[in-house]
Amino acid sequence: MTIRVLVVDDHLPVRLGLTMIINSVDDLEVVGEAANGEQALRLAQTLRPDVVLMDIRMPGLDGIATTRRMCVLGVTNILLTTAFDADEYLFGALRAGAAGFILKDTDADSLIAALRSVASGGGVLSPSVTRRLIADYVTRISPSEAREQQAKVLEPLTAREQEVLACVGRGLSNRQIATKLGLAENTAKTHVSRVLAKLRLNSRVQAAILAQELDLV
Repeated sequence: MTIRVLVVDDHLPVRLGLTMIINSVDDLEVVGEAANGEQALRLAQTLRPDVVLMDIRMPGLDGIATTRRMCVLGVTNILLTTAFDADEYLFGALRAGAAGFILKDTDADSLIAALRSVASGGGVLSPSVTRRLIADYVTRISPSEAREQQAKVLEPLTAREQEVLACVGRGLSNRQIATKLGLAENTAKTHVSRVLAKLRLNSRVQAAILAQELDLV
């Protein structure tokens, strides 16, 4: 099965480079290119790509606003790219529903792996910034706020689903969750889907950040 990718970046050389890398792999195909958020929304609605690879910083409609609108359209497999290892827009983009982000200097093999992961429902955070991202996010709330939020947010989840959420927070795959909790892989996948649905999250990355915020990890 070929993974259909929409590439969004306001710099033509970058778009061409990404397109060349993606089209060089048998199971990936660029089905459209956009230079800004408005174009990306139109193409996402008509093409329904499996993954959107999009720059987080663009003139006009930026990556955050575009991600939020795409999620409303049902396009949620969005992988953002950034040239910086710390970005003021990053938290907003993940909250908007992006499946993750990678740095623009990521090598071709890692880019391809990230696209495949997002297409299969996984989340991707660039290793070089993951710890800084989570640490900075967690420090934004006080301990008392965290406890209150934890009780409120976890209320809809069963005990097993809370365990699954903690595993997602550790970055475990469905297979790893199944092994850790003694479940069948399909059962673990079902639990993850239920957690996302109950908490109204669009991606595993959002779930992972929430687990860190609630101090489940």
